[in-house]
Amino acid sequence: MTKPTPPLVSGALPVLGHAAEFQRNRPGLIRRGFAEHGGVFAIKLANQNVAVVIGPEHQKTFFMETDGRLSIQEPYQFLRAMFGEVLFLAPHDEYLRQRPLVQELFKREKMLHYVDVMQEVVQEWLDGLGDSGEMELTSEIITLVQEVAGNCFLGPEVHQAIGREFWDLYTDLSKALDPLLPPDLPLPKFKRRDKAKARMTEILRPIIAERRANPGQYNDFLQDIIMKEDKAGEPVDEELVRNLLLGLMFAGHETTAGQAAWTIILLLQHPHYLELVLDELEEVAPAGVHIDPKRMVQLDHIEWAVREVERLRPSAEMLMRVAKEAIEFGDYLIPAGWLVQVAQEIGHKLPAYFDQPEQFDPLRFSPDRAEDKQHRFGLFGFGGGTHKCTGMNFANNEMTIITALLLREFELELVTPKPQIERGLGASRPSETVIRYQRRTVAPARGTPMETSLAG
Repeated sequence: MTKPTPPLVSGALPVLGHAAEFQRNRPGLIRRGFAEHGGVFAIKLANQNVAVVIGPEHQKTFFMETDGRLSIQEPYQFLRAMFGEVLFLAPHDEYLRQRPLVQELFKREKMLHYVDVMQEVVQEWLDGLGDSGEMELTSEIITLVQEVAGNCFLGPEVHQAIGREFWDLYTDLSKALDPLLPPDLPLPKFKRRDKAKARMTEILRPIIAERRANPGQYNDFLQDIIMKEDKAGEPVDEELVRNLLLGLMFAGHETTAGQAAWTIILLLQHPHYLELVLDELEEVAPAGVHIDPKRMVQLDHIEWAVREVERLRPSAEMLMRVAKEAIEFGDYLIPAGWLVQVAQEIGHKLPAYFDQPEQFDPLRFSPDRAEDKQHRFGLFGFGGGTHKCTGMNFANNEMTIITALLLREFELELVTPKPQIERGLGASRPSETVIRYQRRTVAPARGTPMETSLAG
């Protein structure tokens, strides 16, 4: 007997289906579907059927069938219009050709260098804040992670040369993120996207040409990717170099910024756990001490906080595929041509896998609880399977460095008491959030983490 297609969520309108609600209130729509039908259900976006699948086993199928019965390229045409056929946006054979190029750029020895650069950039930002004041955190972090990405991926000379204009052009790219509309429609936002990309190409072209002409003068990420050869020994062509740079720098700041800001916000909203972080910093990496790899791996409480933010506030809240052929999820059959989507905001909050899932509780990742170890696909803020984010360690290291250096340098106060999630069709981030800061003069006396925990 043939299995049925997934049941439709209530509230579909004639012609539009759930499209208006999908744009206006995606989390509410997905929560309603889960409440009505459980882990597999359908929504309708105009004439497009979408199956939403929730739960570790369904998430496992989603990721393991990518490049099999599920296609990752087709639903991301709106990204291809920005960055061309790079990485997962390329046909599978081309993706396999490109992936080793990027993986090599994130090898351990490269990461050690990036962590040093991150600390230099973040410290320069901190030094420029003065001894006290107020700042709008979200916009400050966006600019900061752009500075980190530029200095790591392009090198300080090129980053300085491209100037703020280059990063400001990413705003027009971000505003053109739209998975619902064909990306080649003659709409103003798509015209601005194309104009921005053309200008970014103008900025990068002479830089790439000069680097190719003088390869012996440089030794950095940018030079690595410019001079790289594929498995066939062929040089990477200029368009691919340019598109990889644009895509990597976009990914390097667009998704990281929101989670980095949320890490600070949630720590300030939970002073008991913040005390554990501060005690650990004082013990492992006090003010003025360079955070080398040995110290980095000892900052457990920051690492767990960063992972808890990935769980509660994932920047990319929807991942999509297209069914190339019919595929079963549980009791249902999803026909070829349907979109298939996983939803982190529900999948990360299943009580069967996470205790009190709505609560900010980084200790759930401690070895004695290890809630994330119950299922390989229980936490998937960076994707999963073959296409898991290549820059995941880069992003996590960057969020750790920002958190550690900011907290050990300043006492912080959250002026905006309840920041909200600002959602778009791209990465989500905190709404405008003001914090007050005061530079520390003498490290405050605190008990050990054990004493603090018992006292709380």
